[in-house]
Amino acid sequence: MSEDIRKLSSLERVELAARTLGLDISIKRMEQSTRTAEEAAKAAGCAVGQIVKSLVFVNADTQALTLLLVSGAHNADTAYIATAYGVRLKRADIDRVRDETGFAIGGVAPVGHLVDLPVFMDESLLAYDQVWCAAGRPDSIFSCNPTTLAQKIAAKVIRIKAN
Repeated sequence: MSEDIRKLSSLERVELAARTLGLDISIKRMEQSTRTAEEAAKAAGCAVGQIVKSLVFVNADTQALTLLLVSGAHNADTAYIATAYGVRLKRADIDRVRDETGFAIGGVAPVGHLVDLPVFMDESLLAYDQVWCAAGRPDSIFSCNPTTLAQKIAAKVIRIKAN
């Protein structure tokens, strides 16, 4: 990514990335925090399940950061993901997340990262016509169709926990 992109604000990077991908979004800055799924759902006026949690992990085999997009109603079962998909995930250091994505925890967007990340998406998000994602800051969100988002960012849709 060019140094010019690194000079953009996190919101500007999200807007530019979305535009480049052909993803039509409108970022909303909220007066209240949208850092947690519950806060974001309240701010957006939607169900917690419609909130997309952008969780950044380290792939234990490659050491590369990996993005997991999870419904706000769920927790990712990393043991299940390792067994079902062969992807062993471990917690990422918050400084590394900030350095490589350009976003602080609580504001990590599904687009606009400083580096390319493999992306996995919780299949339950596809049950909704519209989901809400962090837009680069803990007080900013945008909505989109989850199927379109998955297609535009080449996310691999997976089950994130055993039934």
